[in-house]
Amino acid sequence: MSWKAWVMTLFPEMFPGSLDVSLTGRALENGLWGLETVDIRDFTSDKHRSVDDNPFGGGPGMVLRADVLGPAIDGTRDMAKEVSSDENLPTIYLSPRGKPFTQGRARELAAGPGAIFLCGRFEGIDERVLEAREIEEVSLGDFVMTGGELAAMALIDATVRLLPGVIGDPESLADESFEAGLLEYPQYTRPQEWEGLGVPEALLSGNHGRIAGWRLEQSELLTKERRPDLWDQYMAATSRKPKPNKDD
Repeated sequence: MSWKAWVMTLFPEMFPGSLDVSLTGRALENGLWGLETVDIRDFTSDKHRSVDDNPFGGGPGMVLRADVLGPAIDGTRDMAKEVSSDENLPTIYLSPRGKPFTQGRARELAAGPGAIFLCGRFEGIDERVLEAREIEEVSLGDFVMTGGELAAMALIDATVRLLPGVIGDPESLADESFEAGLLEYPQYTRPQEWEGLGVPEALLSGNHGRIAGWRLEQSELLTKERRPDLWDQYMAATSRKPKPNKDD
């Protein structure tokens, strides 16, 4: 069975959106992964299909109701169990207060059979839903969006591209930002001269060892300058590696 994403949303018409083009789109068409949207409003019980209400304690905005989301999550999980061998698919709520999404988490998701994505709106969802259904909160970064749909697309894209057969050259996945704990080095292609700017001589040398050394140096410089948090982690990890024996 191919990897599959179930997306719970108030706007199912937003999908597949950008996931239907380029590599992810071709992979979807070829059955390398699957996508199912679930309309949260289908789990309402009133004629107006109401999904939200005013927050207790006052304040602006509206909150998605637990008595709607609870059945919606249960129903989606039941649908997922019908086609998945995994009884405990991760249910991910896209939230600015969640744990930052990483390349490592994308690899973990890609190694499984799929995931359920809950897209919030308004001021968020009733906290009791997160507690009662053991939902994982994930953030794309320190900013707020109008809803979780675009964030869900980003997580799905980052995961699907890691699936076997999606990327034409699998080796390219091993040489990207974050794979070795560093940002990726600068890339260059033809023409060799452009607007008076050339290509670093090391890349034209044909010496594979020199090229590898230049790329590592550039990755380290970029990471140290732009992502000191990653740099500290990288330095801590490399300091724990055994040093080579001088007699080797």
